[in-house]
Amino acid sequence: MAISSLSSSELYRTADLDLFSCKSTKDIPPIDEIVGQERAQSAVEFAMSIREKGYNIYAMGRNGLGKRTMILRYLKRHPFDQHQLYDWCYVANFEDIRVPKVLKVPRGIGHSLRIDIEKLMTKLLKAIPMAFDNEMYFSRADRLKNQLANKQTTALEALTKKAKEESISLTITAQGDYQFVALDGEEAYTEESFALLDKKTQAKFDKTIDTLEISLRHIIRDLTEWEEQYTDKIQKLNSDVTLDVIGHFIKTLKSKYKKYPEVKQYLIDLQSDVIENVDIFLEESNEQGEIATASLDKKLPRRYKINVLVSQAKDDLPIIIEESHNYHSLFGYVETATFKGTVFTDFSLIRAGALHKANGGVLLIDAVKVLEQPYVWDGLKRALRSRELNLTALEKQVTMTGAVSLDPEPVPLDVKIILFGDYRTYQLLQHYDSEFAELFRVSADFEDEMKRDHDSELHYTRFISSIVHDNKLLHCDKKAIARIIEYSARIAGDQNKISLHSANVANLLREANYIARTANANIIRATHIEKALLNQLSRVSRLQESVMETFTNGTTLMQAQGEAIGQVNALSVLSTSDHMFGAPNRITATTSYGSGEVIDIERNVDLGGSIHSKGVMILTAYLSSVFGKTAKIPLTTNITFEQSYGGVDGDSASMAEFCAVVSAFSKQPNRQDIAITGSMNQFGEAQPIGGVNEKIEGFFDVCKIKGRIATQGVIIPKSNVHNLMLRSDILQAVSKGEFHIWAIEHVSEAIQLFTGKEAGTATDEGSYPIETIYGIAQSKLNALRK
Repeated sequence: MAISSLSSSELYRTADLDLFSCKSTKDIPPIDEIVGQERAQSAVEFAMSIREKGYNIYAMGRNGLGKRTMILRYLKRHPFDQHQLYDWCYVANFEDIRVPKVLKVPRGIGHSLRIDIEKLMTKLLKAIPMAFDNEMYFSRADRLKNQLANKQTTALEALTKKAKEESISLTITAQGDYQFVALDGEEAYTEESFALLDKKTQAKFDKTIDTLEISLRHIIRDLTEWEEQYTDKIQKLNSDVTLDVIGHFIKTLKSKYKKYPEVKQYLIDLQSDVIENVDIFLEESNEQGEIATASLDKKLPRRYKINVLVSQAKDDLPIIIEESHNYHSLFGYVETATFKGTVFTDFSLIRAGALHKANGGVLLIDAVKVLEQPYVWDGLKRALRSRELNLTALEKQVTMTGAVSLDPEPVPLDVKIILFGDYRTYQLLQHYDSEFAELFRVSADFEDEMKRDHDSELHYTRFISSIVHDNKLLHCDKKAIARIIEYSARIAGDQNKISLHSANVANLLREANYIARTANANIIRATHIEKALLNQLSRVSRLQESVMETFTNGTTLMQAQGEAIGQVNALSVLSTSDHMFGAPNRITATTSYGSGEVIDIERNVDLGGSIHSKGVMILTAYLSSVFGKTAKIPLTTNITFEQSYGGVDGDSASMAEFCAVVSAFSKQPNRQDIAITGSMNQFGEAQPIGGVNEKIEGFFDVCKIKGRIATQGVIIPKSNVHNLMLRSDILQAVSKGEFHIWAIEHVSEAIQLFTGKEAGTATDEGSYPIETIYGIAQSKLNALRK
């Protein structure tokens, strides 16, 4: 029974867009969802709808799927119900300057408040010095000073008069101390003259001086109290003057921000602090005053600045993509500044991290990069657990030093984290981190491909339109769209599926756009897509060209015509990091008298992998079931991949190896214009393999090198037919009858194609018809047994 080859229509599935009304992507609305990722999209929708702690997302899938791009597009075009967005500000804590306060104000208010406070400070820097530099203030201050001086003078004069009546003088020493001295008339006694006085007079003077000193001490206490009262009165005068200046301005601001209690309370505290620290506005010449006003932009008092940490400029969901995953970029930090050799810091030097900016929205980060950076993963978990951002310096936590630093109030955190990573990283986190499952309760599992049908093709055109619109590329016509869909099916390796690796499609479109613009075209056509694909292949095919050159110069022995005993052309796949291609291999089998053993030379020299060894053992088992049911096979068989030096693995050559062994047993030659790929089970059934397109194309290329004849072709498992998306030159050759693809279900069909004779079916006694390949082989084996 003849085995028919596949038609060209079975080797490639074209995209059917004839019923599609639009002529180009210009008329196709961009997609507003995650294409082909219903499962992942549902997970994202679920997580975004729940505000409770722990419902963060781990988006997993292979690199190149465009997970981040698709999620971004979905989030931007599907706004979720959000509570009001807030600005976050740090302001001075006037009670403890080391613990800056957080101001939480509605969106846009933070920026407005900062400008208003800067204007207020600018006005106060002018108004307060003027208020203290006028005749009214001077006269009031002088009046208080004169009142103090008069009281001091009156008290001291009374004491001086009283002392003089007792012939005692009150003097002030060079050190500024008060001293009583006995008088001899108008002159003070010297120590010598005082010693000449009688004891009674001396005692009288001593007693009088003691009494006067007691009075003096009372007066000095009064003087101190009067000076304190004077200081209080001056301070009250200064406070009244300052209040007169600031009160009007603060009243206006209180009225403006009356809806925001936190701001109103801050304005009250600010007014009190300005009154208490009015010297900042009057004594800028001293060192502390200079530091207090040191600023990179304006010379304003630093303690009254508003540090707007996060300002939500738009009324949209904050979506932050963090590329730098170090600790400071995520959690923020406190800068230090140097002014005239003095290093200082304060709340105005607090800087926001990505988590601050994403507060109230979504933060997109990469799992591997987060895990690579020291302390970041622990910090992220701590923030998600506590639902607040604490800016305690990392250096302080790590070094455990007692250095004085700021300890700002934590910022309440309400954010969704979308962590991007592969499946292996997900498994490792699940296994080794007990907190991971609690903090990232939702996994969005991205598919590599989607089912291909008419509806999905139309859906995919919208995805192509999204890439064109987002990247501002030239639009694609209908044929170009169809070619991209077919290219995606080729990447998926299945006629009935479309690859969802958006990076490949986006890169192809960008390159086709460049080619079209270079050619001064106003639209991307199928020819531009083909040119881009050829350019991509040219850049990565150096190894492929080197391998094919070995067939051209005869370094690799290969026949694409004629016949040979114990010899079969098998197909394998070679790959680099960015390219995969097929190359045929010659498999040979030799026999000698022995015990029925099949020796795998690759395995014996440690060049065969475990899967290849399993394939050889399976074909050995099937070989025994065919020829060894009634008696032991009296041959030892050696099989090998000729000119294989780098190792062999996989079981896709097991049918080829079996055909080579049967040819060696029966001494019937195999056709060399046919190559075969496919594995087999213990019943001889053909099993699917990978890389079928590349394998067929590789043999076709070698046939062109060795000389094309119309009988050449490739045998593949029937279960691989749906994987076929072959090159156009092969399709043309098949349609002309110049190349053939046979799809088989059993290895016996391959034997028939290689030898031109049926393999044979065993009778109940286990014998095969003599005219069949198995019958011929069986007769030779029986002769050896005798």
